[in-house]
Amino acid sequence: MTTEILVDARWLDPPEPMERVLDAIGRRAPGQRVRLLLHREPMPLYGMLRQMGLAHRTRPFDDGCYEILIDDAPDEVP
Repeated sequence: MTTEILVDARWLDPPEPMERVLDAIGRRAPGQRVRLLLHREPMPLYGMLRQMGLAHRTRPFDDGCYEILIDDAPDEVP
């Protein structure tokens, strides 16, 4: 099993990037993360990830694209 599913959705028209990343999230195995590459920051995705109990880290690139790493949310400490 690979530890990551890559979704390269750069330059695709909506709603295809959202459809692709949601499909990848649904296919991932426990502990597997999704790496999304996109040419704009996917602000609507962040709220959806929170509702799904997932965490994300976003990193912009110099060319204006973004890398979003989607993982299981860390366990909360009481």
